Amino acid sequence: MIRFGIAGFGLHAVRRLMPGFALARDCRVVALSRRDQDKAREAAANYGIPHVFGSTEELSRCPEVDAVLVTTPNVCHLQDVLVAVAAGKPVLCEKPMGMNADECQQMVRAARAAGVLLGVAQVFRFEESIARFRERVAAGDIGRPIFARSEFSYPGLGHGRAWLYNRSISGGGPIADVGVHCIDALRYILQDEPRKVGALGGSDEHSGDVEAAAALTLEFRRGALATVLVSTRTHYRTPLEIVGEAGAIRADDALNAEHPIKIELWRGGKLAAEDTVSNRLAYARQVDAFAAAVEGRELFAIPGEEGWQNQIILDAAYSSLLSGKSEKVPENSTSEPQL
Repeated sequence: MIRFGIAGFGLHAVRRLMPGFALARDCRVVALSRRDQDKAREAAANYGIPHVFGSTEELSRCPEVDAVLVTTPNVCHLQDVLVAVAAGKPVLCEKPMGMNADECQQMVRAARAAGVLLGVAQVFRFEESIARFRERVAAGDIGRPIFARSEFSYPGLGHGRAWLYNRSISGGGPIADVGVHCIDALRYILQDEPRKVGALGGSDEHSGDVEAAAALTLEFRRGALATVLVSTRTHYRTPLEIVGEAGAIRADDALNAEHPIKIELWRGGKLAAEDTVSNRLAYARQVDAFAAAVEGRELFAIPGEEGWQNQIILDAAYSSLLSGKSEKVPENSTSEPQL
């Protein structure tokens, strides 16, 4: 039973992480940290968490903590990961992993040097829907992928994480916040990497210094073309579709964890197969998988290098917003020698 400490226990921990831990089999939460000590003690009392700290550093020194889950605002990820790694604690870091690729590189190098596990919490890789998409594409059920689209929108006005509208804390708007999920899902399903990224963005009077909506184009190395649409100005929607030479696979709400998802396989303009799956165990599977890796029973499928690669793509997208042209994604950027 791996004992987690959650650094930065806030809205995400309440809405997603603790319900996931409640369903997990091989791990539990024994500690949390939060700058507001009153809220920290209240959360600990609500969830029966025995250890309460005011900082990630204090939490990481706790001998009762086997692994640290970093869920602080994005600007804090680098320092929190480095502190936990220095204490010898395996770290699962929320997405996006850092503010830029250089920060992710620092995290990966520090974990390698310390010989501790570093993973990134791209939770959708643990969803049944994404697994089915990947299986269908890999089996050739739609033939060679030609194009793909992934969308993620949610109503962000009045959101509890107000820091999302401050670039110095968030690193960006919905491209960074949820676009990273779409990008990672496409990389995983297609088992391919983008070589070029283009971006268009729009803001409004409520979005601060970040985008409120954006459209990305990705050109993958084996030829597939993809679009990613993100916003914080519409209702919650996560449609996903992969179109190939022989058919298409699609779902209207592929990335949600609240209710069953209907996945359709189309061939020749006709519905060829239909499957209904549930993603309710995704968060539990993520922490159980990390616990298994900490215990040495299996490798964690999403190491820090994956978060670093996603951040390289995000950096290219934000460069494209500024340049107005497509930007190249460096090849094999994270496969540097072990330290």
